[in-house]
Amino acid sequence: MTERGATFGQVFAVREFRVLFGSFALLISGDSIKMLALSVLVYAQTGSPGLSAAAYMAGWLPYILGGMFLLSLADRLPPRAVMVVGELVRVVVCLLLAFAGLPVPVMLGLVLVTGLFAPVFGAARSALLPDVLPGDAFVLARSLMGVTSAGAQIAGLAVGGAFLAATGPRGALAVTAALSAVAALVLRYGLPYRPGRGAAVGDDSAARGAAGGAVRVTLRVNRSLMVDRRVRGLLLASWLPCMCLAGAEAMVVPYLGGQGQAGVVLAAAAGGMAVGEFTVGRFAAPAVRERLSLPLAVLIGLPWLAFLMAPGVAWAAVLAAVSAAGVSYQLGLQRRFVDAVPEEVRGQAFGLLSAGLMTGQAIGAAAIGVLSEATGPGTAIFAAGVAGVLVALALSGALRPAPAGDARPTSAGDAGPEEVTEVVRPSRGG
Repeated sequence: MTERGATFGQVFAVREFRVLFGSFALLISGDSIKMLALSVLVYAQTGSPGLSAAAYMAGWLPYILGGMFLLSLADRLPPRAVMVVGELVRVVVCLLLAFAGLPVPVMLGLVLVTGLFAPVFGAARSALLPDVLPGDAFVLARSLMGVTSAGAQIAGLAVGGAFLAATGPRGALAVTAALSAVAALVLRYGLPYRPGRGAAVGDDSAARGAAGGAVRVTLRVNRSLMVDRRVRGLLLASWLPCMCLAGAEAMVVPYLGGQGQAGVVLAAAAGGMAVGEFTVGRFAAPAVRERLSLPLAVLIGLPWLAFLMAPGVAWAAVLAAVSAAGVSYQLGLQRRFVDAVPEEVRGQAFGLLSAGLMTGQAIGAAAIGVLSEATGPGTAIFAAGVAGVLVALALSGALRPAPAGDARPTSAGDAGPEEVTEVVRPSRGG
């Protein structure tokens, strides 16, 4: 590839990427339908808005635990097998939710327990992308995944609403099971076998897959990644601006006081994110993307400052779309993140990246929600914007391109934290 970078045509010409892309779109759409249908099913059985909201969020909550204790499995097991198992787990869960007649606490517990492994399944997919599409083609592939994620969420919610109206929540859950079954077949017969890359990161007993070994290796590698200054900087740069964005978006419903208007603003934000990812991924050269990371990260916070002037729904939608377009700053971090982490723990590194994003967004929404109790939603949104700008500026060292000439490490699997920290590396989750 030239410095101008890859093109969408070159990326889609790779068969393995088409398989990963298609299965990812099915995954996002299916998860959107599943959580919507589960929320409706719980509300129908209990009449409790609180339990219904808890059901909608239940699929995301286990990310912090799965990210802390199980991520090493993404490197120690063959990636195709991990992804296929993930889809089959979703098939079983959706069918049980739809037809087993489970009480609400058992349904929520089932989603929470099986959700512990979601970071592992996602990490296996993310870690495989650089193998399938190395260099700048990988960054463009991540851009397409970001656009697909936004579009598939919107499509999933729309399709889910249609199936809920036509078949009820149980029928919508059955549709999700069917989508996961199709994705499992696509992955199984569309991807070649690849061995797990990370047997070297643990001892022999851990490499054989014992649960205790998985936890031990996950904790050790997570620590080694976090004590590495460059990896830690890139992780924080990926997490914190998005945490502030989530805090602002969480206040849209109370700010507007109506779900219909809030839906317009949140849909505009999803559209802005998709446009930003596509534009930066398609039209910016690799070096330009990396230079844009800092200003785009700052852009995430700036539009929310205007909420101090109490904009109406139309302006709120425009401001939310502009802010979300700034999420494309992460494209400038992608190639540096791949180069910064040892190849044998790449799956765990991407899993940690995704788990931190999910957890950080939940923390951001909760923190701004608490603030809004004292200040009101408009002021809380303004505060989230201020925090976003300050965070981006504070992380400017990580957001700027790394100096040329740094060397990539050959291995950190058996290195202690001090050894990992001392390695000089060139400098991104789900």
